[in-house]
Amino acid sequence: QVQLVQSGGGLAQAGESLKLSCVFSGRTFVSYAMGWFRQAPGKEREFVSSISWNGDHTYYADSVKGRFTISRDNTKNTVYLQMNSLQPDDSAVYYCAALLGSANTIATMRVKAEYDFWGQGTQVTVSS
Repeated sequence: QVQLVQSGGGLAQAGESLKLSCVFSGRTFVSYAMGWFRQAPGKEREFVSSISWNGDHTYYADSVKGRFTISRDNTKNTVYLQMNSLQPDDSAVYYCAALLGSANTIATMRVKAEYDFWGQGTQVTVSS
Protein backbone atom coordinates (compact mmCIF):
# COMPACT_ATOMS: atom_id res chain seq x y z
CA GLN A 1 0.00 0.00 0.00
CA VAL A 2 1.26 3.47 -0.86
CA GLN A 3 1.96 5.88 1.97
CA LEU A 4 2.46 9.60 1.49
CA VAL A 5 3.96 11.46 4.42
CA GLN A 6 3.96 15.22 4.26
CA SER A 7 6.10 17.76 6.04
CA GLY A 8 6.65 21.48 5.90
CA GLY A 9 4.01 24.15 5.94
CA GLY A 10 3.14 26.27 8.94
CA LEU A 11 2.72 29.98 9.38
CA ALA A 12 4.06 32.68 7.05
CA GLN A 13 3.50 36.34 6.45
CA ALA A 14 2.39 37.64 3.07
CA GLY A 15 5.28 37.70 0.67
CA GLU A 16 7.23 34.99 2.44
CA SER A 17 8.02 31.48 1.28
CA LEU A 18 7.36 27.96 2.49
CA LYS A 19 8.29 24.55 1.13
CA LEU A 20 6.24 21.40 1.39
CA SER A 21 7.64 17.89 1.06
CA CYS A 22 5.91 14.58 0.50
CA VAL A 23 7.70 11.26 0.85
CA PHE A 24 6.28 8.31 -1.08
CA SER A 25 6.67 4.69 -0.01
CA GLY A 26 5.15 1.31 -0.64
CA ARG A 27 5.39 1.05 -4.42
CA THR A 28 7.51 2.25 -7.30
CA PHE A 29 7.60 6.03 -7.16
CA VAL A 30 8.39 6.52 -10.83
CA SER A 31 5.19 4.71 -11.75
CA TYR A 32 3.23 7.69 -10.40
CA ALA A 33 2.56 11.23 -11.36
CA MET A 34 2.26 13.45 -8.31
CA GLY A 35 0.02 16.35 -7.49
CA TRP A 36 -0.65 18.96 -4.86
CA PHE A 37 -4.13 20.07 -3.92
CA ARG A 38 -5.42 22.41 -1.25
CA GLN A 39 -8.60 22.90 0.69
CA ALA A 40 -9.61 26.07 2.50
CA PRO A 41 -12.37 26.05 5.14
CA GLY A 42 -15.78 25.76 3.54
CA LYS A 43 -14.36 25.23 0.07
CA GLU A 44 -13.81 22.32 -2.25
CA ARG A 45 -10.39 20.73 -2.51
CA GLU A 46 -8.75 22.34 -5.52
CA PHE A 47 -5.90 21.56 -7.83
CA VAL A 48 -2.63 23.40 -7.24
CA SER A 49 0.05 21.67 -9.26
CA SER A 50 1.12 18.35 -10.71
CA ILE A 51 4.24 16.75 -12.15
CA SER A 52 4.77 13.82 -14.45
CA TRP A 53 6.61 10.70 -13.38
CA ASN A 54 9.95 11.90 -14.74
CA GLY A 55 9.52 15.56 -13.91
CA ASP A 56 9.45 16.61 -17.55
CA HIS A 57 5.94 18.02 -17.39
CA THR A 58 4.57 20.33 -14.72
CA TYR A 59 1.20 22.02 -14.47
CA TYR A 60 -0.13 24.78 -12.28
CA ALA A 61 -3.39 26.38 -11.35
CA ASP A 62 -3.59 29.91 -12.67
CA SER A 63 -3.76 31.23 -9.11
CA VAL A 64 -0.27 29.95 -8.26
CA LYS A 65 1.49 30.09 -11.62
CA GLY A 66 4.74 32.01 -11.36
CA ARG A 67 4.80 31.77 -7.56
CA PHE A 68 4.80 28.03 -6.82
CA THR A 69 7.18 25.41 -8.17
CA ILE A 70 6.64 21.69 -8.07
CA SER A 71 9.57 19.30 -8.32
CA ARG A 72 10.43 15.72 -7.54
CA ASP A 73 13.53 13.77 -6.64
CA ASN A 74 13.09 10.20 -7.81
CA THR A 75 16.19 9.11 -5.91
CA LYS A 76 14.51 10.18 -2.67
CA ASN A 77 10.92 9.25 -3.56
CA THR A 78 9.94 12.79 -2.70
CA VAL A 79 7.86 15.51 -4.30
CA TYR A 80 8.17 19.15 -3.28
CA LEU A 81 6.12 22.30 -3.53
CA GLN A 82 8.08 25.51 -3.21
CA MET A 83 5.69 28.35 -2.45
CA ASN A 84 6.94 31.90 -2.91
CA SER A 85 5.22 35.26 -2.59
CA LEU A 86 2.58 33.72 -0.40
CA GLN A 87 -0.73 35.50 -0.03
CA PRO A 88 -3.51 35.13 2.56
CA ASP A 89 -5.66 33.41 -0.11
CA ASP A 90 -3.07 30.62 -0.17
CA SER A 91 -4.07 29.62 3.37
CA ALA A 92 -5.41 26.08 3.30
CA VAL A 93 -4.65 22.49 4.12
CA TYR A 94 -2.34 21.21 1.41
CA TYR A 95 -2.41 17.60 0.27
CA CYS A 96 -0.03 15.67 -1.90
CA ALA A 97 -1.44 12.88 -4.02
CA ALA A 98 -0.22 10.07 -6.27
CA LEU A 99 -1.68 9.12 -9.65
CA LEU A 100 -0.70 5.82 -11.22
CA GLY A 101 0.51 6.01 -14.78
CA SER A 102 3.14 7.53 -17.03
CA ALA A 103 0.89 8.89 -19.75
CA ASN A 104 -1.69 10.90 -17.85
CA THR A 105 -3.16 13.85 -19.65
CA ILE A 106 -3.12 17.39 -18.37
CA ALA A 107 -6.87 17.20 -17.83
CA THR A 108 -6.55 14.01 -15.77
CA MET A 109 -3.80 15.39 -13.59
CA ARG A 110 -6.00 18.30 -12.54
CA VAL A 111 -8.84 16.11 -11.27
CA LYS A 112 -8.68 15.06 -7.62
CA ALA A 113 -10.94 12.05 -8.22
CA GLU A 114 -8.32 10.57 -10.54
CA TYR A 115 -5.69 10.29 -7.82
CA ASP A 116 -5.13 6.99 -6.12
CA PHE A 117 -3.45 7.91 -2.85
CA TRP A 118 -3.34 10.94 -0.59
CA GLY A 119 -1.12 12.40 2.07
CA GLN A 120 -2.35 13.39 5.49
CA GLY A 121 -2.48 17.09 4.74
CA THR A 122 -0.50 19.95 6.17
CA GLN A 123 -1.74 23.37 7.22
CA VAL A 124 -0.43 26.52 5.56
CA THR A 125 -1.53 29.80 7.09
CA VAL A 126 -0.54 33.13 5.56
CA SER A 127 -1.14 36.32 7.49
CA SER A 128 -1.40 39.74 5.94
